[in-house]
Amino acid sequence: MSIKSQLHDVRESLPAGVTLVAVSKTHAPARIEEAYAAGQRIFGENRPQEMVTKYRMLPKDIEWHLIGHLQTNKVKLVAPFVKLIHSVDSERLVRVINNEALKLGRVIDILFEIHVAEEETKSGWQYEQLLKYVQSGALRTMTGVRVRGVMGVATYTDDEFRVRLDFDLLAQHKKELSAYFDDTFDTLSMGMSDDYPLALEYGSTMVRIGSLIFGKRNYGTAADQQEETL
Repeated sequence: MSIKSQLHDVRESLPAGVTLVAVSKTHAPARIEEAYAAGQRIFGENRPQEMVTKYRMLPKDIEWHLIGHLQTNKVKLVAPFVKLIHSVDSERLVRVINNEALKLGRVIDILFEIHVAEEETKSGWQYEQLLKYVQSGALRTMTGVRVRGVMGVATYTDDEFRVRLDFDLLAQHKKELSAYFDDTFDTLSMGMSDDYPLALEYGSTMVRIGSLIFGKRNYGTAADQQEETL
């Protein structure tokens, strides 16, 4: 099947109001252009350098989302153009994004990544630490960022019950945190190619889908194969 037809199938499976982020990491710009020609405008990348290269090569009306772990020393690479950073997992990273945005006269949208999966290797805030940070009022001084919601990755497992627990917990965290923000705190980014139908059942408003649109990639390790679920 073509990228156009696969993209159509994914869109048809999404309820109204759910945003599709086409995960284009490792895929050549030509393949992104195919999705672009089919009307897709939001693309997600894991690595800042790769996203910068594609930003320079591709149409400027593309909305770029950084969905992978972001090191503080790489923020300046994407700050001039990134639309949404999903993977904000520390107070320090918030400060660095804020400072880079202020230098550029921008306000950068961010999501708090919350750790809900069983795997310790997954990134994200421990919820208790995030709640304490939000309650501290420190964000009031961060005028270069706008917190749009939360993001999370479910446990990589065939156990549907475990995945459902993760999505339910993430949805609860988002609901609890919303008391500290205004109506722009509206995004619950969860669900990937292998599990997004379950995420939708728990209120996901944004899904990150790659392999169902662009096809599978050939990876050599188990860790790399896990990334393929994006």
